[in-house]
Amino acid sequence: DFFSIPLYKDKSEAALDLLIEKIEASTGKKPRKEILLQSFIQIANEKMAEAIRKVSVQEGHDPAEYTLLSFGGAGGQHACSLAELLQMKKILVPYDAGLLSAYGIGHAQIEHFEEMLQLKGLSAVEKSLKNNFQKLYYKGLAKLKKDGFKKKEVGISKCLVFLRFKGQESSLVVNFRNGESVKTEFKKKYTAIYGHWLTDREIEVESIRLILSVKRIKLRDKRKSSANSYRPEAGSHAKMFVAGKWEKIEIYRWERLLPGAFIKGPALLVSDNSTTVIDPRWTFRLDENNNGFLLNAATTKTRVTHSHEASLELYSNRFTAIAQEMGALLQRTSFSVNVKERLDFSCAMMDAQGYLVVNAPHIPVHLGSMGVCVREVSKVLKMREGDVVVTNHPAFGGSHLPDVTLIKPVFWEKTLIGYVATRAHHAEIGGKKPGSMPADAKTLEEEGVIIAPTLLVDQGKIQWEPLKKILTSGKYPTRLIEENLADLNGALAAVNQGDTALRLLCLQYSSSQVLFYMKALRQYAASLLQARLSSLKAKSYSAKEQLDDGSLLCVKLTIRKGGRLLIDFSGSASVHAGNLNATPAIVQSVILYVLRLWVNQPIAMNEGLMEPVSIKLPTGLLNPNFRGETQPAVVGGNTEVSQRLTDTLLKALGLVGCSQGTMNNFLFGNQRFGFYETICGGTGAGPGFDGTDAIHSHMTNTRITDPEILELRYPVRLERFEIRRNSGGKGKWQGGNGVIREISFKERVEVNILSQHRIEKPFGLKGGASGKSGTQKLIKRKKIIHLKGMDGVVADPGDRIIIETPGGGGYGKKKSP
Repeated sequence: DFFSIPLYKDKSEAALDLLIEKIEASTGKKPRKEILLQSFIQIANEKMAEAIRKVSVQEGHDPAEYTLLSFGGAGGQHACSLAELLQMKKILVPYDAGLLSAYGIGHAQIEHFEEMLQLKGLSAVEKSLKNNFQKLYYKGLAKLKKDGFKKKEVGISKCLVFLRFKGQESSLVVNFRNGESVKTEFKKKYTAIYGHWLTDREIEVESIRLILSVKRIKLRDKRKSSANSYRPEAGSHAKMFVAGKWEKIEIYRWERLLPGAFIKGPALLVSDNSTTVIDPRWTFRLDENNNGFLLNAATTKTRVTHSHEASLELYSNRFTAIAQEMGALLQRTSFSVNVKERLDFSCAMMDAQGYLVVNAPHIPVHLGSMGVCVREVSKVLKMREGDVVVTNHPAFGGSHLPDVTLIKPVFWEKTLIGYVATRAHHAEIGGKKPGSMPADAKTLEEEGVIIAPTLLVDQGKIQWEPLKKILTSGKYPTRLIEENLADLNGALAAVNQGDTALRLLCLQYSSSQVLFYMKALRQYAASLLQARLSSLKAKSYSAKEQLDDGSLLCVKLTIRKGGRLLIDFSGSASVHAGNLNATPAIVQSVILYVLRLWVNQPIAMNEGLMEPVSIKLPTGLLNPNFRGETQPAVVGGNTEVSQRLTDTLLKALGLVGCSQGTMNNFLFGNQRFGFYETICGGTGAGPGFDGTDAIHSHMTNTRITDPEILELRYPVRLERFEIRRNSGGKGKWQGGNGVIREISFKERVEVNILSQHRIEKPFGLKGGASGKSGTQKLIKRKKIIHLKGMDGVVADPGDRIIIETPGGGGYGKKKSP
């Protein structure tokens, strides 16, 4: 009734009734309206809280240390719930919250910023900070005087120093106070956020910033203060659903309140531009500037009851938020381009048995195998409270050697609750060629340093020296030990963050409930696949694909009695003489990903999907033996065979045409540096949709390196990056196009290419044409050297490489005009 635009309650109720009918038809249960609506609100609130928390973590802040600013016409309806989820005790609600910036900008304090770029070590500039801030003050004052402000109106608001370890992208902001150590403040803040400190890395001052503020005449509200001026509107009441029952609450009009007004929740506060819900346990007080302050005085938390289905969604979001926060922190604290720019990393959470519960939406080839990694490591190494294990070994669920995994067990009251893990691609970890992905590798040792499961943290004590010894010893040690250790520091901070967040969840909701919903999510994922299997008429699906060198990939899916699915890879090629060997962990990643597509339901990548599945995996290219003295190379198996195997399974199920089927691994470097990226291409078309141009697909989900970062960090120039027109297969629905990427070199480097679909074309389905295969060539002056799909070459200054990536296959026969 207070809204200036009409709301149609009857139409909302009709939509709700239809939804309840749908739920009842699907589950056989008819939910109570109030419980259902409250579940919707809770899910929405937790998704918003998750976004706030993720952004805050990326910036290095803990929301609990701040006041929540509520704005927008509906912001006040969610503010109390959001604050509780974020453990925030204070909320500020301006009277003009609903008018947002359109009105607020006119009342904002006038501030002036002056910055000075430093890019020098802290020790070199610390003594001159005070003088530099004085220079900025006089510079800013001169500008403000030109704008008509007097010196006495201008004051210094903040002196900020932006600090980071040399090599990091992101900075932390520290207040400069004369006489106090900037390094001490930086160390406190860095350690609090990341959980570790780097003793052997230089601290760099990125820049300093001075904020000047202009004093303004304060406009005081002419209304008199009165602690009694908060009477509710006569006869105005609302109902609030609290703890499973309706409560009658008062409605207050903001415009009738006087400064000092105090309202105890539950209550509803409405104004001409916004609505604020004052939840139970919260109080509202109006200040003299017509701003509302909400305070949470609760000592105990009211438990809200949700249906099992709503709780599944809530816990899925809660667990996913933990993985996403880990990812945000890992990206922020890492040094390498691979992690910071390309996002070639993954974070996940496993249950106490080591089965994947949820993941952040990172790299599929990592995620499906991380549960396998946890289970294999736990067989050989007992993980105790305070331990963190590091490994990259393919025999223990690793993907390839550059992908280094950290695993931390999470305990609550001496009981194992689950595991949190990260896997990040290191651009250099040894091997016979820079970048640790030699195209001609025949043994695992040639690809880099092998880290068997090792304690990086032993019951809280970090073991850097033993790990340094591993990384710098052997036939092919790492070329970038400092970058390796810095990225491992970031990964360590991420698993520590995940550990803290999961234990906090146990504190908030009890460990028994957390464990219950870990298991329930697994059971739910299994039930979805079983429902999908029971709906199918065909009982068998099969397909074959051939790698560019002729090696076969064979798969047969058979639905057996009892609703179980057998996936049989018999007939696939024997162990590969080169590096195109996958591992059972990679095969599981592919299967889990394809099953998730086949089920086609909005669920996390949960290993419950594997419960109704049996796998027959003979020894061979998809299951090599790592027990011998000479272990097979695997780098191409991780990147290339995973892609080709994904398309083989999708072909068997008839879901979609072949995508580019490769990661187009492109590496170059020398003894000074190593660079690695994957290059996008076209995706396959399917029933009712065209393929997508120029995108990473299936087993990879990384960004490509931005031109600015590429040219700033490495001795190259990006000459061309464009869509490769007409490379997608024709059909009723068109396959997506690949790309053309051309790079010139400014110094001598070794180049490596690992790719597929340079001979075999990406297949179409249902009469759709194949996509074009890819090509690559090196131009040395006027000489053109055509490179194979798996190849290596030395490039000199002035040489250019041109890579054309495959297009996706078409779907359906195109009708003649």
